Amino acid sequence: MTIRVLLADDQALLRGTFKLLIDSEPDMVVVGEASNGAEAVELARTERADVVLMDIRMPVLDGIEATARIGADEDLAGVKILILTTFEVDEHVVDALRAGAGGFLGKGIDPPDLLDAIRTVAAGDALLSPTATRQLIARVVAQPTAADPRTTRRLDLLTPREREVMTLTALGLSNNDIAERLHVTAVTAKTHVNRAMTKVGARDRAQLVVIAYQTGLVKPGA
Repeated sequence: MTIRVLLADDQALLRGTFKLLIDSEPDMVVVGEASNGAEAVELARTERADVVLMDIRMPVLDGIEATARIGADEDLAGVKILILTTFEVDEHVVDALRAGAGGFLGKGIDPPDLLDAIRTVAAGDALLSPTATRQLIARVVAQPTAADPRTTRRLDLLTPREREVMTLTALGLSNNDIAERLHVTAVTAKTHVNRAMTKVGARDRAQLVVIAYQTGLVKPGA
């Protein structure tokens, strides 16, 4: 399967650099380039992108609002958003995650790590950048914002195992890490994660983490 990538950044030179890198890979291709958020939303729809590399600061419509619009469109439910930011602890990153982004990366990321991140996001297993620590995760997603009461009530739908898996996910563990911790297979761990996402209404793994902190299931610094 070829991963269809959309580039959304107001810097043409950066888009060109990313395009050369991505198009050199046999399993992915750039299907469009957007210079602002409005174009990104439209191209995500017309080009049927799998992954959008989305800059935060863009004219006309910023990356956060563009991410929110893509996330709110049921026809674009399969589109994954990977936020690109100059600083990994960007003050707007938390807003992007809440809007539906599957993760974020600093623009200074090494090419191999960027390509791996695209593949990870396309597979639905994204979280945060490879250099993010658990403390960074807590700092980003724990900024005060009350969770929707309906979302909090959905925690009651989780089985004890699903709550445990959701907690471990929020602490930054991968499926393989969770599998090792719980003495189950990686497939089983992923199944529990997916069921937890469905029950609490999380679009992807990153939103599952946001919900875990917002609802108090996990406390900052845990």
